Amino acid sequence: MEFPFYHGNITKKTCEELLSKKGKDGSFLLRESESVTGALCLCVFFEQLIYTYRIFREHEGYFRIQTSEDAPQRVFKTINDLIYAYEKPNQGLIINLRYPVRRLKSPRKAKVEMDEVYDEIEDGDYVDVLP
Repeated sequence: MEFPFYHGNITKKTCEELLSKKGKDGSFLLRESESVTGALCLCVFFEQLIYTYRIFREHEGYFRIQTSEDAPQRVFKTINDLIYAYEKPNQGLIINLRYPVRRLKSPRKAKVEMDEVYDEIEDGDYVDVLP
């Protein structure tokens, strides 16, 4: 999954640290669920607490999110559609999604990408410099 706010298989504790560090109501990130295989967790920061909403993959690749009991069940074709819908107020979350918490790129991956750039340089790409 290639979303800047998708953190993959991080722990609940790491998630809470990331959101608390941001410290803004409406901050959110997406992670894999630790307790429900195949589910995702949409984690949202509000008034110093972290609220977690499970997202389930339905048949035909659609996504369904668990929200408050009085909110109607909704199904979304993509994660982008889901996030877009919940950026609006009063959709069933504790607060609307406002500030995505981006995942950090690992330094090792960045190094590999730079190595790949150097692998593409040919000897003819260099210029002779005056002495």
